[in-house]
Amino acid sequence: MGKLITLTALIWALAAGAWAQSGGSGFSGLARIDTDASHVRDAGQGAEITLGLSQGVPYRLFTLTEPPRLVLDFQEVDWTGLTAKALLKGEQITTAQFGTYVPGWSRLVLQLAEPMKVASAGLTVDQVSAVAKLSVSLEPVTSEEFEASAGAPQDPRWDLPEPETMGAKALRDENAPLLVMLDPGHGGIDPGAETEVVVEKHLMLQFARELGEALVRSGQFTVLMTRDDDYFVSLERRIALAHQAGADVFISLHADTISEGRAHGSTVYTLSKDASDAASAKLAERHLRGDLLSGTDLSQADDGVTAVMLDLARQETQPRSDALAAALIDGLRAQGQPINNRPLRSAGFSVLKSADIPSVLVEIGFLSSKRDLKNLVDAEWRANAARGILNGLITWRAQDDARRALVRQ
Repeated sequence: MGKLITLTALIWALAAGAWAQSGGSGFSGLARIDTDASHVRDAGQGAEITLGLSQGVPYRLFTLTEPPRLVLDFQEVDWTGLTAKALLKGEQITTAQFGTYVPGWSRLVLQLAEPMKVASAGLTVDQVSAVAKLSVSLEPVTSEEFEASAGAPQDPRWDLPEPETMGAKALRDENAPLLVMLDPGHGGIDPGAETEVVVEKHLMLQFARELGEALVRSGQFTVLMTRDDDYFVSLERRIALAHQAGADVFISLHADTISEGRAHGSTVYTLSKDASDAASAKLAERHLRGDLLSGTDLSQADDGVTAVMLDLARQETQPRSDALAAALIDGLRAQGQPINNRPLRSAGFSVLKSADIPSVLVEIGFLSSKRDLKNLVDAEWRANAARGILNGLITWRAQDDARRALVRQ
């Protein structure tokens, strides 16, 4: 039932859009959300969702489990002015997350208090004004019924490609620039940490661009980024992009908030099954929760056999990641950057699970620290941090090449 409604809803939306276009209005720029005409309310034991839009747009909807969520994708919506607090008026929908998902498409994710199915969905468009209204009705179902119909439909526009057999990685020319994949944390529907001054997703994109320029100017590195604008990239896709590009190094960039203890100063994380401390464990959980809140389907993410094979492959890569983390900390410290009192930490960050690419996650600072926040919004301070990371990478490359030469002998 859930899959059928998904397809039908998309057809309704396309038909409504064509109808509006034939009336002379068409799709002029982004559809804008009408905050006054949009609400999510309880309806008996179920819920009703009403979204006012400036024009009709194609859309689709589906449900996901663990936790139960309703996901609505649109092409494309400007959410300016809408807040989750203003949208949610009842108790059957507990949280709302919305924003850009992939370029050209927006997403609204509603977390359900209990399993519910889509009883009806429809988009109406005024023939004169082209103003549109999307109405969705939800009704309770059993957990078994919900799980049977849940799941994201496959779509090549944002799904990962089918896995391919990987051959042996070719030996790198020791004189060639290293390819560094920079990973600006969060993006799109997942804003990351937020303050009154700055949002993490914007700050990390800015820093990634600044760091990338410093690396390229050195002549020793080429740079790619997992995202170059404000859109969502799942943790799994970030790793896949690094593999597809043949990256030599993966660096994820963040500036989170931490309520546990007095977190401040640059910190570098590597992958481990058991977190080095409670704060690191909670930080890794929040990163995974970002994927959940964005409507990512994680139902197939845990494969025990694959995990064992990857663990074996990481036996060579993990020491290189550890050495990279230490070199980056030394580089930042040499630039006079404020360093955390325990700068080298580890946890089960999904974004660091590449089996054959040395990977680290760098918290440039913490937005929950007044000192770090002041530094992070200072362009000169960020430039010094970029030079510290550059110097750390240069040192690590020389050490890594020397160690690998010994292994080959």
